[in-house]
Amino acid sequence: MLLVDTFVGPSAIEGVGVFAAEPIMAGQFIYRFDPCFDRLISRAELASYPASIRRFVDRYTYPHPTDRLMLVLDVDNGRHMNHSHEPNTDFRDATFGYAIRDIASGEEITCNYADFEPEFAMLPSLVNAFNRHAYVEVEQRLHWPAAGDQVAVIRPEGFGRVVTAEPKDQAGE
Repeated sequence: MLLVDTFVGPSAIEGVGVFAAEPIMAGQFIYRFDPCFDRLISRAELASYPASIRRFVDRYTYPHPTDRLMLVLDVDNGRHMNHSHEPNTDFRDATFGYAIRDIASGEEITCNYADFEPEFAMLPSLVNAFNRHAYVEVEQRLHWPAAGDQVAVIRPEGFGRVVTAEPKDQAGE
Protein backbone atom coordinates (compact mmCIF):
# COMPACT_ATOMS: atom_id res chain seq x y z
CA MET A 1 0.00 0.00 0.00
CA LEU A 2 1.23 3.44 -0.83
CA LEU A 3 2.28 5.55 2.15
CA VAL A 4 2.19 8.90 0.35
CA ASP A 5 -0.57 10.89 -1.30
CA THR A 6 -0.76 10.19 -5.03
CA PHE A 7 -2.99 10.65 -8.03
CA VAL A 8 -3.37 8.90 -11.37
CA GLY A 9 -2.82 10.94 -14.51
CA PRO A 10 -1.67 10.75 -18.14
CA SER A 11 1.85 9.35 -18.43
CA ALA A 12 4.49 9.90 -21.09
CA ILE A 13 5.68 6.35 -20.32
CA GLU A 14 2.45 4.36 -20.82
CA GLY A 15 -1.16 5.44 -20.74
CA VAL A 16 -1.58 6.49 -17.14
CA GLY A 17 0.83 6.56 -14.24
CA VAL A 18 0.90 7.35 -10.55
CA PHE A 19 2.09 10.82 -9.56
CA ALA A 20 3.19 12.36 -6.28
CA ALA A 21 0.51 14.62 -4.79
CA GLU A 22 3.06 15.91 -2.29
CA PRO A 23 6.84 16.35 -2.26
CA ILE A 24 8.66 13.11 -1.40
CA MET A 25 12.13 13.24 0.11
CA ALA A 26 14.99 10.94 -0.85
CA GLY A 27 14.98 7.95 1.50
CA GLN A 28 11.30 8.36 2.41
CA PHE A 29 9.30 5.14 2.46
CA ILE A 30 6.50 5.32 -0.09
CA TYR A 31 5.19 1.73 -0.02
CA ARG A 32 4.70 -1.09 2.46
CA PHE A 33 3.37 -4.53 1.54
CA ASP A 34 0.31 -5.17 3.70
CA PRO A 35 -1.51 -8.48 3.11
CA CYS A 36 -4.54 -7.11 4.98
CA PHE A 37 -4.83 -4.20 2.52
CA ASP A 38 -3.49 -5.49 -0.81
CA ARG A 39 -5.52 -8.15 -2.66
CA LEU A 40 -3.85 -11.56 -2.71
CA ILE A 41 -4.73 -13.89 -5.59
CA SER A 42 -3.60 -17.50 -5.78
CA ARG A 43 -2.23 -18.57 -9.13
CA ALA A 44 -4.48 -21.65 -8.87
CA GLU A 45 -7.68 -19.56 -8.75
CA LEU A 46 -6.80 -17.70 -11.97
CA ALA A 47 -8.13 -20.51 -14.15
CA SER A 48 -11.64 -19.91 -12.81
CA TYR A 49 -11.64 -16.26 -13.94
CA PRO A 50 -12.80 -14.99 -17.34
CA ALA A 51 -10.04 -14.26 -19.88
CA SER A 52 -10.48 -10.49 -19.45
CA ILE A 53 -9.80 -10.76 -15.71
CA ARG A 54 -6.81 -13.06 -16.28
CA ARG A 55 -5.33 -10.42 -18.63
CA PHE A 56 -5.98 -7.71 -16.00
CA VAL A 57 -4.34 -9.84 -13.28
CA ASP A 58 -1.38 -10.59 -15.57
CA ARG A 59 -0.82 -6.89 -16.24
CA TYR A 60 -1.40 -5.43 -12.76
CA THR A 61 -0.10 -8.01 -10.31
CA TYR A 62 3.33 -9.07 -9.16
CA PRO A 63 4.61 -12.12 -7.25
CA HIS A 64 4.04 -12.20 -3.50
CA PRO A 65 7.36 -11.38 -1.76
CA THR A 66 7.58 -14.74 0.05
CA ASP A 67 4.99 -17.07 -1.55
CA ARG A 68 5.46 -17.49 -5.30
CA LEU A 69 2.10 -19.27 -5.56
CA MET A 70 0.39 -15.99 -4.73
CA LEU A 71 0.08 -12.74 -6.67
CA VAL A 72 -0.37 -9.26 -5.22
CA LEU A 73 -2.81 -6.73 -6.67
CA ASP A 74 -2.36 -3.23 -5.26
CA VAL A 75 -5.83 -1.89 -4.55
CA ASP A 76 -4.59 1.71 -4.45
CA ASN A 77 -2.90 3.81 -7.12
CA GLY A 78 0.25 1.68 -6.83
CA ARG A 79 -0.97 -0.64 -9.58
CA HIS A 80 -0.51 2.25 -12.03
CA MET A 81 3.18 2.72 -11.24
CA ASN A 82 5.12 2.48 -14.49
CA HIS A 83 8.42 0.73 -15.14
CA SER A 84 11.59 2.69 -15.73
CA HIS A 85 15.21 1.61 -16.17
CA GLU A 86 16.06 4.82 -14.28
CA PRO A 87 13.38 4.80 -11.56
CA ASN A 88 13.00 7.32 -8.76
CA THR A 89 12.22 4.55 -6.24
CA ASP A 90 13.80 1.33 -4.99
CA PHE A 91 11.74 -1.84 -4.50
CA ARG A 92 14.53 -4.43 -4.17
CA ASP A 93 13.02 -5.35 -0.80
CA ALA A 94 9.58 -6.26 -2.12
CA THR A 95 7.95 -5.49 1.22
CA PHE A 96 9.04 -1.84 1.21
CA GLY A 97 9.67 0.81 -1.43
CA TYR A 98 11.41 4.14 -0.91
CA ALA A 99 12.39 7.20 -2.93
CA ILE A 100 16.00 7.13 -4.10
CA ARG A 101 15.93 10.85 -4.80
CA ASP A 102 13.61 13.75 -4.12
CA ILE A 103 10.34 13.46 -6.06
CA ALA A 104 8.50 16.69 -6.70
CA SER A 105 4.77 17.08 -6.27
CA GLY A 106 3.24 16.34 -9.68
CA GLU A 107 6.16 14.12 -10.79
CA GLU A 108 5.50 10.57 -11.94
CA ILE A 109 6.62 7.88 -9.48
CA THR A 110 8.40 5.03 -11.27
CA CYS A 111 10.04 1.76 -10.31
CA ASN A 112 12.08 -0.98 -11.94
CA TYR A 113 9.75 -3.99 -12.14
CA ALA A 114 12.74 -6.35 -12.15
CA ASP A 115 13.48 -5.24 -8.56
CA PHE A 116 10.56 -7.31 -7.26
CA GLU A 117 9.77 -9.65 -10.16
CA PRO A 118 12.85 -11.68 -11.13
CA GLU A 119 11.27 -13.07 -14.34
CA PHE A 120 10.06 -9.61 -15.39
CA ALA A 121 9.55 -9.09 -19.11
CA MET A 122 7.99 -5.92 -20.43
CA LEU A 123 4.51 -6.49 -21.84
CA PRO A 124 3.56 -4.83 -25.10
CA SER A 125 2.19 -1.35 -24.69
CA LEU A 126 -1.59 -1.21 -24.41
CA VAL A 127 -1.45 2.30 -25.80
CA ASN A 128 0.49 1.13 -28.85
CA ALA A 129 -1.84 -1.86 -29.23
CA PHE A 130 -4.85 0.44 -29.17
CA ASN A 131 -3.18 2.75 -31.69
CA ARG A 132 -2.37 -0.28 -33.87
CA HIS A 133 -6.00 -1.41 -33.62
CA ALA A 134 -7.21 2.07 -34.58
CA TYR A 135 -4.70 2.10 -37.48
CA VAL A 136 -5.99 -1.26 -38.76
CA GLU A 137 -9.59 -0.06 -38.42
CA VAL A 138 -8.84 3.13 -40.38
CA GLU A 139 -7.05 1.10 -43.06
CA GLN A 140 -10.11 -1.14 -43.32
CA ARG A 141 -12.38 1.85 -43.76
CA LEU A 142 -10.15 3.40 -46.40
CA HIS A 143 -9.27 0.27 -48.38
CA TRP A 144 -11.38 -2.74 -47.48
CA PRO A 145 -14.93 -1.83 -46.48
CA ALA A 146 -17.07 -4.83 -45.61
CA ALA A 147 -20.44 -5.44 -47.26
CA GLY A 148 -22.94 -2.66 -46.68
CA ASP A 149 -20.20 -0.22 -45.59
CA GLN A 150 -19.90 -2.01 -42.25
CA VAL A 151 -16.34 -2.09 -40.95
CA ALA A 152 -15.03 -5.44 -39.77
CA VAL A 153 -13.21 -4.68 -36.52
CA ILE A 154 -10.24 -6.88 -35.71
CA ARG A 155 -9.89 -7.52 -31.97
CA PRO A 156 -7.42 -10.36 -31.48
CA GLU A 157 -7.69 -12.47 -28.33
CA GLY A 158 -5.47 -10.90 -25.70
CA PHE A 159 -5.93 -7.43 -27.18
CA GLY A 160 -2.78 -5.48 -26.40
CA ARG A 161 -0.66 -8.58 -25.90
CA VAL A 162 -0.49 -10.27 -29.29
CA VAL A 163 0.06 -7.22 -31.47
CA THR A 164 3.71 -6.97 -32.41
CA ALA A 165 3.64 -4.77 -35.50
CA GLU A 166 3.59 -1.02 -34.82
CA PRO A 167 2.01 1.52 -37.13
CA LYS A 168 4.39 3.92 -38.84
CA ASP A 169 5.09 6.97 -36.77
CA GLN A 170 4.19 10.53 -37.68
CA ALA A 171 7.61 11.07 -39.27
CA GLY A 172 6.68 8.50 -41.95
CA GLU A 173 9.25 5.80 -41.29
